[in-house]
Amino acid sequence: MARQQPPPWVHAAFLFCLLSLGRAIEIPMDLSQPPTITKQSVKDHIVDPRDNILIECEAKGNPAPSFHWTRNSRFFNIAKDPRVSMRRRSGTLVIDFRSGGRPEEYEGEYQCFARNKFGTALSNRIRLQVSKSPLWPKENLDPVVVQEGAPLTLQCNPPPGLPSPVIFWMSSSMEPITQDKRVSQGHNGDLYFSNVMLQDMQTDYSCNARFHFTHTIQQKNPFTLKVLTNHPYNDSSLRNHPDMYSARGVAERTPSFMYPQGTASSQMVLRGMDLLLECIASGVPTPDIAWYKKGGDLPSDKAKFENFNKALRITNVSEEDSGEYFCLASNKMGSIRHTISVRVKAAPYWLDEPKNLILAPGEDGRLVCRANGNPKPTVQWMVNGEPLQSAPPNPNREVAGDTIIFRDTQISSRAVYQCNTSNEHGYLLANAFVSVLDVPPRMLSPRNQLIRVILYNRTRLDCPFFGSPIPTLRWFKNGQGSNLDGGNYHVYENGSLEIKMIRKEDQGIYTCVATNILGKAENQVRLEVKDPTRIYRMPEDQIAKRGTTVQLECRVKHDPSLKLTVSWLKDDEPLYIGNRMKKEEDSLTIFGVAERDQGSYTCVASTELDQDLAKAYLTVLGRPDRPRDLELTDLAERSVRLTWIPGDDNNSPITDYVVQFEEDQFQPGVWHDHSKFPGSVNSAVLRLSPYVNYQFRVIAVNEVGSSHPSLPSERYRTSGAPPESNPSDVKGEGTRKNNMEITWTPMNATSAFGPNLRYIVKWRRRETRETWNNVTVWGSRYVVGQTPVYVPYEIRVQAENDFGKGPEPDTVIGYSGEDYPRAAPTDVKIRVLNSTAISLQWNRVYSDTVQGQLREYRAYYWRESSLLKSLWVSQKRQQAGFPGDRLRGVVSRLFPYSNYKLEMVVVNGRGDGPRSEAKEFTTPEGVPSAPRRFRVRQPNLETINLEWDHPEHPNGILIGYTLKYVAFNGTKVGKQIVENFSPNQTKFTMQRADPVSRYRFSLSARTQVGSGEAVTEESPAPPNEAYTNNQADIATQGWFIGLMCAIALLVLILLIVCFIKRSRGGKYPVREKKDVPLGPEDPKEEDGSFDYSDEDNKPLQGSQTSLDGTIKQQESDDSLVDYGEGGEGQFNEDGSFIGQYTVKKDKEETEGNESSEATSPVNAIYSLA
Repeated sequence: MARQQPPPWVHAAFLFCLLSLGRAIEIPMDLSQPPTITKQSVKDHIVDPRDNILIECEAKGNPAPSFHWTRNSRFFNIAKDPRVSMRRRSGTLVIDFRSGGRPEEYEGEYQCFARNKFGTALSNRIRLQVSKSPLWPKENLDPVVVQEGAPLTLQCNPPPGLPSPVIFWMSSSMEPITQDKRVSQGHNGDLYFSNVMLQDMQTDYSCNARFHFTHTIQQKNPFTLKVLTNHPYNDSSLRNHPDMYSARGVAERTPSFMYPQGTASSQMVLRGMDLLLECIASGVPTPDIAWYKKGGDLPSDKAKFENFNKALRITNVSEEDSGEYFCLASNKMGSIRHTISVRVKAAPYWLDEPKNLILAPGEDGRLVCRANGNPKPTVQWMVNGEPLQSAPPNPNREVAGDTIIFRDTQISSRAVYQCNTSNEHGYLLANAFVSVLDVPPRMLSPRNQLIRVILYNRTRLDCPFFGSPIPTLRWFKNGQGSNLDGGNYHVYENGSLEIKMIRKEDQGIYTCVATNILGKAENQVRLEVKDPTRIYRMPEDQIAKRGTTVQLECRVKHDPSLKLTVSWLKDDEPLYIGNRMKKEEDSLTIFGVAERDQGSYTCVASTELDQDLAKAYLTVLGRPDRPRDLELTDLAERSVRLTWIPGDDNNSPITDYVVQFEEDQFQPGVWHDHSKFPGSVNSAVLRLSPYVNYQFRVIAVNEVGSSHPSLPSERYRTSGAPPESNPSDVKGEGTRKNNMEITWTPMNATSAFGPNLRYIVKWRRRETRETWNNVTVWGSRYVVGQTPVYVPYEIRVQAENDFGKGPEPDTVIGYSGEDYPRAAPTDVKIRVLNSTAISLQWNRVYSDTVQGQLREYRAYYWRESSLLKSLWVSQKRQQAGFPGDRLRGVVSRLFPYSNYKLEMVVVNGRGDGPRSEAKEFTTPEGVPSAPRRFRVRQPNLETINLEWDHPEHPNGILIGYTLKYVAFNGTKVGKQIVENFSPNQTKFTMQRADPVSRYRFSLSARTQVGSGEAVTEESPAPPNEAYTNNQADIATQGWFIGLMCAIALLVLILLIVCFIKRSRGGKYPVREKKDVPLGPEDPKEEDGSFDYSDEDNKPLQGSQTSLDGTIKQQESDDSLVDYGEGGEGQFNEDGSFIGQYTVKKDKEETEGNESSEATSPVNAIYSLA
């Protein structure tokens, strides 16, 4: 877990901003000004011959500049060459070859001139070159003959290209040449062998050159090596030999340098370039290279080693990197050194580059052009592209070496000056114009800008301005106070105000005022200070096993007025959130972690103003990578040494190595475990069996799992020998009554020990003096025929191969086949234990009648009938076995009150013998099973009906039913009540004691033996039980009673108000009550209201609330009017009925406007609105 620093580009960008603050103020483009070059091609411009040529030159100025070119210091007339054109409003040259032409004809040095009436600006001198990729010269290369152990250099000598090609070595079959500290490519492209080994001639060597612009690769004819050796066999076992060279008869020798030659050399490098020093040495054994600097240390921040330590690269060289460097080549025979003297030169570089000069009439100024280099560069001034010496004299101008001084400048002094500084390594050219203007101050940025900045940060308020003379600029805060400069504030030349550390009190309005002798201008900037974005709970480093779930936290605090965005990076690249990942506001979850998920995870919390970073590293424990490069050494008749290179353990240490083998004779392609070794070893001696063509592979194991198997080793065959063991699991068993099958487990490849493995099978009857019968078998079974029934035999199976026989085998007893038993058990006796079980006893049969191995005595029994005459029974046969030589047993799970029959047999491996005489027995009564289909119904709140069916298994004569029931209400339980019924009764109606309680019923049937299994049911829940909670009656809860009373009181009050409003006369706005407007002739509409008199009062179409809470609408024919006699009627003030209504009038009113709306309490509420 770490709070990550902002990336380097943030600091670089800030540094760039600070540098830009000191730049000269630019003239707005709406004012007259000399030309300025804004874009140009590089000095060394190399182009692709297949494309059109483009030489860039762009400039700005007012008026817009015109352009012309020189080529090789002479005017280049573009109009005379149809292939050359200039882009509109630009000086860029386009040379078109679509209609033919050779690009090489246009090579040369070009320079662009941009001119308007105030002066001329120049581009750099652009050297145009066409890229070249010449063909390799044809050559026939003889085989290179070299003694093993000698050094060798294969020269590449690529054709000169522009730019220089990239060199690499491959075989003619396009396989890369493996390079190491013994064989490597030098910076010049040659391939160096510190010492040649026999395996080096297994391939050929071809130098390849890749040309950048044409994207082509050219291949040199390959070299073929012929290595002379004292040890002609390339024995792989010698590659890892501790003294490989001596083992191959190669003489050891001290190192010597192949490049560079001798003991000393020198090298020159230009400042700012990379210095590359190279030392390649020969020797046996291969030398190691080390680098040193005389009188000091190597610059650790710029130095790095390449090409297996044979090269030292120092980047961005400066003068202090000059001096003496030396490389030391050493092996066990000795060491040598080579000294390289490094000189650092420098092309010109700027110390003070001239800048545009903006002056008012009469002002003084100067242009400065200072540069350094090695050797010291010279300075040449020009004006408008011409040498200053040949320009018209100007009394206001004075040249003093690298400085031009202007005094009392006038309008005529306007021009563009060029400074050219050069030495033998290069040149620099800079344009700087002198502009004479008379302009009052003006602001160049939008007015009243809003700047938001983060607390405690450094910020800059810009106020770009212009004027001539150059105005002075002052800053003020909130329209008052003194000029802001010094302390926490700093004002730059271009008008920007820097606040070094923002505080809350810095928030406000800032005013910048630019003033010169011609006037003043001002602008305002409003500054808002925001809280910083901070990750207060950062992700933590985690170690996870593959397949688990990982969560990385990232909790952020930020300014609420800013929009927050949280994103994630993996290994500093944007993280793709796939279907295995879930990104939430404050975390990232990875499901099923895999090896590819390992890496650094960065939480980036950002707003539009700032960001905070926090990084954590996820380590994934994965299965190890497969071992590689298996090698067999120390080859012996019964052992071999296997060596391997471990694969990556993927962050979980390797605990074991499993060595497996495969042989190609008995089970080709099948791998078997051979042995297991600790994870700390990578070499082991393996014990081998004779006459096996071994191939090995290795599997690495760690805590997470096993690696993929390594690639197999080369094969190794051991010599043969007689078998040292015999087959296992020898058996003799009969498959028929007159045979015996002898079987065994065949021996595997590691126990065969030789070719043509076979088995000598011997057998004879036991306890006789018969001679042994024998036969040779190639498989794993043999059948002996014509044997007596179930006779013991002595059996032997011996292994044999072409080298001899195995040891004397052990004798195994087997038996010939069995036949069915000849006798049945006798004197079978039955004793009834209870209604469902009996005990049996019998006499054993003679052993010679079994005719095999006695497995069990078996009883077959079936239910003949029930003692209940009307009950149907199944007569399916059932069985009970009694293993071994037993004389008694128990048969259980019988049906009570039934008649049974039983027979017994003897069982051996072949099957059942004859059945004994059938025995009959009767089981006594038992308890019945549970009544069937017990149903509880509740037709009303007063009664409960119970119904049931007779038991499926009465198990005797039913004498009745017993019903037990108990009332319960929530947690309250009443007293249990017991009812007894006759055996024929299957219904019962019970009167409820109260309408609220429920009942739990338990019903069982009875015989003389007792009550059987009971069935239990509960009565349905009463209607008001829907309001119970946790089995408590809600109707008895105080809060419920209070709530119901409050609702009833509210409804009553609303009804009273409704009746009062309906019965009171008065004026009501008609258009608020009726949809149809009254006609103008209606005498009762005078002021928009309607007068309801007593005689016109309509009866109240009210509503009546039932006791169960439902609202019923009164029908017209059930109103109070129906009980009158046609007279008039009215209400008293208290709403009592004292008048008379006719039925006809009631029906007319009811069938009129209000026939579809019942005056419910809800409608009464709306009528009050």
